[in-house]
Amino acid sequence: MDDLSRQWADQARYDLETADAMLKAGRYLYVVFCCQQAVEKAIKAFIIRKTGEFPPRVHNLVRLAEVAEIESDGERIRFLGELSGYYIQSRYPEEIKAVGSAVTAELALDVLGKTEQMVTWVLSIRQ
Repeated sequence: MDDLSRQWADQARYDLETADAMLKAGRYLYVVFCCQQAVEKAIKAFIIRKTGEFPPRVHNLVRLAEVAEIESDGERIRFLGELSGYYIQSRYPEEIKAVGSAVTAELALDVLGKTEQMVTWVLSIRQ
């Protein structure tokens, strides 16, 4: 399972790199989506490492943090809740437009910075 956990962690880092590329391209909705994906995969890597089992197939980051039994402060939990809102479940244009209209360059940059810190922290936790 160490190899599987490492694969998930590598994918989390890849999603962070993609979020940065999307920021440079001005595709702010995809910045926050990739940020959500990066944290999700980092938490799932932790769950695999901790339990030796495949993580649940959910995208709610607060729920995943509970499953992982990650001790976290209120600010991190609040951020996980905010980031969960950027998960794009639907690929329908009108829904993407509705979510994306609120994502500015400033918001995307802020979310990316917090995500980098969160991913680094989650991947550094020792159980």
